[in-house]
Amino acid sequence: MRRSFLGAAVATTLAASLSAHAADWQATEVVKTYAISGTTGPELYTSIGEKGPTIGPTRTIAVTNYDLKWRRNYVPEGTSCRLVSAKPFLTITYTLPKPSSQLPASAERVWKSFIDGIRAHEKVHGDYIRQMTQDILDTTVGMVVENDPGCREIKERVKKPILDAGLAYKAKNSAFERAEMAKDGNVHRLILALVNGG
Repeated sequence: MRRSFLGAAVATTLAASLSAHAADWQATEVVKTYAISGTTGPELYTSIGEKGPTIGPTRTIAVTNYDLKWRRNYVPEGTSCRLVSAKPFLTITYTLPKPSSQLPASAERVWKSFIDGIRAHEKVHGDYIRQMTQDILDTTVGMVVENDPGCREIKERVKKPILDAGLAYKAKNSAFERAEMAKDGNVHRLILALVNGG
């Protein structure tokens, strides 16, 4: 998920489904960095504004994106069709800033606090992506469509719960981002600490 420049992409416990437990699959996590320059908090933050990932015209501190693919097993049962199993292949990619050179000790302390907080913020977005994936499993595996021996109609029917899970994810993500970026919100405080403390 993308973040505004001021906001950077809590663990969430996932409910295991009867057909596909959370332990049956794992996401792959990738961490990418982009280089920033500066030896003080204000300089580092300015460099983020100049070099951070872009979302349209807007620069971001950090981004959490995902790639989700599926292997589904549809099985005809007489004149009906059942989705008997599904396996997600989920890759979550975090893109974070990284100073290009060694920082002075005072700036290093401030930077570590900032980037640890931003990383934790992005991990929440990653947890929401995992939850969305599990929600798709929980609401699609076991689905049966009558009068569909060729398993064509069921492939259309699964699109609705997938869409619903995606919309719920976006709503939850947006609410979290607004809270984090509000005045005195977590990310807002991290930014102020970086700019004023180093």
